[in-house]
Amino acid sequence: MKQLLQHIKNGQTVIEEIPVPTPREGQALVKVSASLVSAGTERMVVEFAEKSYLGKARSRPDLVKQTLDKAKREGIMPTVQAVFNRLDQPMALGYSSAGTIVALGKNMQGFKVGQRVACAGGGYASHAEYNVVPRNLLTPLPKNVDFEPAAFTTLGAIALHGFRLAEPQLGENVAVIGLGLLGLMTIQFAAAAGCNVLGIDLDPKRIQLAEGLGLKAVTRPRAESASQAFTANRGFDSVIICADTSSNDPVELAGVIARDRTKVVATGAVGLNFPRKIYYEKEISFINSRSYGPGRYDSNYEENGNDYPIGYIRWTEGRNFQAVVEMMASRKLKVESLISHRFPIEEGVKAYEVITGKRKEPFLGVLLTYGEEVGKLESLKVVRFNVPTFKPATCKLGVLGAGLYANATLLPVLKNNKDFELVGIASSGGLHAQHSGKKFGFQYAAASDDEIINDPNINTVAILTRHDSHADLVVKALKAGKHVFVEKPLAINSNQLAAVRKQLLKTDNCLLLTGFNRRFSPLARKLKSLVVNRQSSMYLHYRVNAGYIPLNHWTQDPALGGGRIIGEACHFIDLITFLVGAAPVSVTAHALPNAGKYREDNVSMTFTFPDGSIGVVDYLANGDKSVPKERLETFCEGMIATLDDYVSLTTVKDGKKTVQSGAQDKGWKAEMTAFAESIRSGGEAPIPYDQLIGVTKSTFAAVESIQSGSKAHI
Repeated sequence: MKQLLQHIKNGQTVIEEIPVPTPREGQALVKVSASLVSAGTERMVVEFAEKSYLGKARSRPDLVKQTLDKAKREGIMPTVQAVFNRLDQPMALGYSSAGTIVALGKNMQGFKVGQRVACAGGGYASHAEYNVVPRNLLTPLPKNVDFEPAAFTTLGAIALHGFRLAEPQLGENVAVIGLGLLGLMTIQFAAAAGCNVLGIDLDPKRIQLAEGLGLKAVTRPRAESASQAFTANRGFDSVIICADTSSNDPVELAGVIARDRTKVVATGAVGLNFPRKIYYEKEISFINSRSYGPGRYDSNYEENGNDYPIGYIRWTEGRNFQAVVEMMASRKLKVESLISHRFPIEEGVKAYEVITGKRKEPFLGVLLTYGEEVGKLESLKVVRFNVPTFKPATCKLGVLGAGLYANATLLPVLKNNKDFELVGIASSGGLHAQHSGKKFGFQYAAASDDEIINDPNINTVAILTRHDSHADLVVKALKAGKHVFVEKPLAINSNQLAAVRKQLLKTDNCLLLTGFNRRFSPLARKLKSLVVNRQSSMYLHYRVNAGYIPLNHWTQDPALGGGRIIGEACHFIDLITFLVGAAPVSVTAHALPNAGKYREDNVSMTFTFPDGSIGVVDYLANGDKSVPKERLETFCEGMIATLDDYVSLTTVKDGKKTVQSGAQDKGWKAEMTAFAESIRSGGEAPIPYDQLIGVTKSTFAAVESIQSGSKAHI
């Protein structure tokens, strides 16, 4: 299928062939008929992408600070690589479209194949021939609402939410500053609600459009005098700013024309340097409207499909969508006259030449249109690339997941490893798989895990998806007779781990490796060689300056990421397990109070081992991220060894100090080489399964100990 993409790195806006995505639970696959280009949000994205690297840095000083902190902590080269990998990811443009449902995932009651719908949401309602959209971002269309006006639904919800925040009453006077798409819809909402509304804009042509809708509007020079006459010198009861400008003029004008104690609501991006005197004297309340309404930016609502009870929140974003299409059906909201341009998706780049001013044409509503379905849907789910013929390789690799870890860390390692032939790659939306497939030389990209797992040309599967899917995919791939590499964690609960263990018992000819790469680091291997022949127990202290992650991040969700102990601290438990040579047998863990900011991610865990060794892992999120992340101290038989962030290993014994150092190497390359060698030789897995399973069980036990306040046996 064709999709419009923005490359942030080089500023190019392009049309690419992308695999048609597969709807997951709670999603529908929609064949798009029309989508609306946002002259505000999307123009800003394109203009940012077109800036030089220096221009990008100047426009986002917050990201520059994060980059500098990362460089202090991890070094210049890893930071540069991480920045360029992030910039290299293509961005799907668009967030407002309409089309017809052609397939449904599970738990989509109330929707059916063939149903006409409006679609919303960045990353969902993209400019593409097909989109997967969650249920709460879908709205059924009335019979008399065509696809082109329906493509305005999301933008209409933004306007409607801003209007609701002003809380106008029947018969009140409302001013709308800025008569672009948002403003021209807002004045219609105000009129439909029984308000007396006056529109204000710089452009006389926008005034004519408003008057063509039967509404009153004036140009900016006449705004103050017209407002006095319109309100009988009382001032407006509500002022809604829909302008898109860095100027402070809209907020200054709003203060002048508002009455005492009114509300000023901004739905557009405007300058926010307030004239304190007039806002203070009139005691004006100012509100920045946030997108479509309650539910926006809440993954539990948008992604998981959990609605808010209507008795508590009357107008969610979904109910705003519904209200917009109903107003279109009743002809209280008319958008047809606002359409200035139509481009077929094949010519979508021209739309951005219009909104960024490269084509000197006046514009308002810019639509992309899509042809009828060509060919069978199944044939569109894979995109193949022309790649050179590969020499025989040990691992015929299929990859599930194409996120930042895949692109920045694992795929660069595999691309240069002669033991791996890169056959296929899949990601849930297809977009990132297509980008990574083309970049790293895969033979094809897909949007379905099954394409990879069921491919007879693939003998090895790498699972790089979200944590909650790891165990199920491991079981499916092992059942299909594939060797499996799965990025940590192996599982996020005991039931998942039990399913993996059960399948391993049935599988004789397939190897499993979890991505505990640190044990393959050269410095970790050197440290292991120093203690491998020890005759007494060890003490190990691993301090991790993990950094803060917000509570709404998916890794913090126990059902998606497993939480930070299960999802990341497993790395550090594995490293001490590797050095001791056996998995822990018990753990006592304590966490600092969460204080509404953390979720048991400031933790001290003490592990005991079969030989009496003790390992302490202090995993902390409340430190300064400019300090290097990891430090391990090991005490054993008169020796102290300190491993600093996989950059240096310092050993002291008998008063003699030895330092080994170099570029940071956390073992990814050596890990994959060891995996390929195990597959080629038919030998044991690079990590013994008792340690692989034991480390995972240890993370569950640590969480149990925190919650119970007592020692947990593993």
